[in-house]
Amino acid sequence: MRISVSALLLLAAALAGAADRHTFVLGKDDFLLDGKPLQIVSGEMHPARIPPEYWRHRIRMARAMGVNTIAVYVFWNFHETAEGRFDFATPDHDIAAFLKMVQEEGMWVLLRPGPYVCAEWDFGGLPAYLLRVPDLKVRCLDPRYMAAAERYIRALARVIAPAQVTEGGPILMLQIENEYGSFGNDRNYLLRLRQVWQEAGIRVPFYTADGATTYMLEAGSLPGAAVGLDPGSTDEQFELARRMNPGVPVFSSETYPGWLTHWGEPWARRGVDRLIRDVQGLLDKGRSFNLYVVHGGTNFGFWAGANSGGKGNYLPDITSYDYDAPITEQGRATVKYQALREVLGRHRGTKGALPEIPADIPAAAIPPIALRPYASLWQNLPRPVASVQPRPMEDYGQDFGMIVYQTTLIGHKSGNLAVTDVHDYATVFVDGRYIGKLDRREGVNTIALPKTDNPEPVLTILVEAMGRINFAQTMIDRKGITDRVTLNGMTLMNWEVYPLPLKDDFVRQLPEGKVEERPGIFFLGTFDLAEPADTFLDLSGYQKGLVWVNGHNLGRYWNLGPQKRLYCPAGWLRRGQNQILVLDLHQLQPAAVMGFAELQ
Repeated sequence: MRISVSALLLLAAALAGAADRHTFVLGKDDFLLDGKPLQIVSGEMHPARIPPEYWRHRIRMARAMGVNTIAVYVFWNFHETAEGRFDFATPDHDIAAFLKMVQEEGMWVLLRPGPYVCAEWDFGGLPAYLLRVPDLKVRCLDPRYMAAAERYIRALARVIAPAQVTEGGPILMLQIENEYGSFGNDRNYLLRLRQVWQEAGIRVPFYTADGATTYMLEAGSLPGAAVGLDPGSTDEQFELARRMNPGVPVFSSETYPGWLTHWGEPWARRGVDRLIRDVQGLLDKGRSFNLYVVHGGTNFGFWAGANSGGKGNYLPDITSYDYDAPITEQGRATVKYQALREVLGRHRGTKGALPEIPADIPAAAIPPIALRPYASLWQNLPRPVASVQPRPMEDYGQDFGMIVYQTTLIGHKSGNLAVTDVHDYATVFVDGRYIGKLDRREGVNTIALPKTDNPEPVLTILVEAMGRINFAQTMIDRKGITDRVTLNGMTLMNWEVYPLPLKDDFVRQLPEGKVEERPGIFFLGTFDLAEPADTFLDLSGYQKGLVWVNGHNLGRYWNLGPQKRLYCPAGWLRRGQNQILVLDLHQLQPAAVMGFAELQ
């Protein structure tokens, strides 16, 4: 396990800083810091969604808005980079450094480490390797799931234990699981999680977070743990929580300034007036709360999740996690931010003025960048794996990216092709000729194969894995082709399977080569910068795919919208020449890409 210098420094500071230790306990109605009531006014942000060079800026933005606490999701699958291998050391994984920054900026932490978190993050934060177990059950006492979850808890506890308030650190409380009452009713599972945290050295109080309904609170809360409501806005909701779990404080663990957006939907936009009324009401009654989120950030790479629903019972999330939050994806204050700052500033009373709002991080436009066909996905396939029938990509040891399934048609050569099931988007070819697409989001898993003169036509199906479902009962969401392929009802056998995880190293080393007239083309462009600055790259000229800048995966784009521009932080750019690489699933001709200073 890789533990950062920051974690070791936290440990050393804790050992040396007994004078800075505090007590934090749960009173009957209040949170008590050193014996005095503390009204927690929290804003949530997620280090994994923020470039590490901007962590302190985003923390300072939240503090200047008026919060005294930062709530932090920790994503298990982000830190367990392969089964049994943990990374808490590289800059973007250094959770101890983030916690240290929060403390240096004079604020507290609510830690939300899962193991399940939801968060519109792939598989709700659970690692994809779990899905290699065919009959796996998650979020319960299934021993295979629990062995992995307990390993994660113990690994993370070694990093965060020195950051507890009792050790002179900023962590006030730790959340057990997340909105468990919306999923299951295994109280023994929740009790075991708490026990493992305690055995691993966690001494701060615990809390749960659930919707404000009787059944959710009965199934999701724990005796002795504070009750979080997602959200808590009315007297009736707070009274219900007190009746369901008496003797502990109740707070609004998720008060929503904004909301998430799926591909194909309009941008989620929440008004300011209702939010200010809710926040003012919580402040006036001395209730603690957490704004989910004060700053959203970005689902870089393959990390965006999905929800169930819609025509195909599948709604993938966009790459941006702007969330219509008070602080934009690029870190700027919005009208909503200013309104909250005014309300929270007034509430401070005699505690002094709020800090000045940090200066904006520079953002810049980039003139049109000409791209050219550079390489074909089809010329860069790995060695195939023989498979009697298609299996999900997880069965081949693959977590993310794309996967190709190929077979020779014997018997039926044309007619109705059905894929059971396609997860999540596929392009279909016969003898290398593009036939059409399948789209789980639209519930489209059949396509007509035309007649061919070839007595042995070759069928190829390229499947793109989009985000795994992160909430409720459909979370077991394996990718690729999950069961079988039939042609006119006949099951097709004897496949060659080509895993394409599209890891950054593969993309950085991609050789230039012959580009055939077949969808699945990498387009390359270069551009010069005198001084790097944040930008949003506009992919309006392309259809569907992925973008890398200087080898960094910005995430998915899709002309379905609403997102057309992907955030590129300045830290991924450099003075002089830069490279952009676009893999498009449909485009045959290159189009220019421009940079803009704003998301839209």
